[in-house]
Amino acid sequence: MSNLNDSSNLISLADRNVRTVLSLTPCIVFLYVNGVMLYTLKKKPVFQEASRYILFGHMLWLDTLNLFMSVVLFVCAVSKIIIMKLVCLFLLVAATVLYQASILNLALMSLERYVAICFPLRHADFTTYKKTSMAIGVVWMISWIKPLSEIIIYYAFDTTNTAINLFCSKTTFYRLPIYRKLDISFTCIYFVSVSFVVIFTYVSIAIVAKSASSDKVSAKKANKTVLLHLIQQIFPRCLSPLIYGLRDQAFSSLFKYYFTFGLKKQNSCYTETHVAAGH
Repeated sequence: MSNLNDSSNLISLADRNVRTVLSLTPCIVFLYVNGVMLYTLKKKPVFQEASRYILFGHMLWLDTLNLFMSVVLFVCAVSKIIIMKLVCLFLLVAATVLYQASILNLALMSLERYVAICFPLRHADFTTYKKTSMAIGVVWMISWIKPLSEIIIYYAFDTTNTAINLFCSKTTFYRLPIYRKLDISFTCIYFVSVSFVVIFTYVSIAIVAKSASSDKVSAKKANKTVLLHLIQQIFPRCLSPLIYGLRDQAFSSLFKYYFTFGLKKQNSCYTETHVAAGH
């Protein structure tokens, strides 16, 4: 009987280890991919000055930090590491802020493409480094509203005395019904607001794309980019930066070069020309 129990425990342990490896492997791969993309953005000044690449880099950092935190929480859960209540609260707040900021950043990226296509002569004035940084700052301030509301409710009204000893998650930490209502309310507000911005920019760019006097190639490409932003609430978060980066010919050329450790040659003239042209 003892041998049967030992065999069962070994099989259970092996099964858990296999599931852990299968779960962590894609996360590690995408962390590496995001790391290479962030490194690529740092290698050319044009990628650090153009607003579209600044916003793309912002999205990369948000998704990378979100993915890293997910990995940390998963490892803690599997390893049964005890997490202090204050540490869990910090992780939950950080995760919420990062997620909200990533959603709002999609609206910024769509607006940038809208200005580039619909107001090309004023694009340089509207999308300076300073104004882009200010817009990102506003996104971060808005992203703090929901987690701050949850913290205030937790310390002012929540008397459930949550005990965190194994797994840190919202369901074990925020138990009152008001948290659920708050979550639904903010989700609806963000979804409707971002969807409106993305759809508005998509329609506006589509109208410009039909104009005979406009650059139809750039307009159609921008429209596909905005459409990608619209469906990014459907795709897994880890795929969004990769798809966006590979669609940009100037960026993807340099990214593939670093991703393959220099085995794939890059066309520097092509990269500089297309970034400067705003393609």
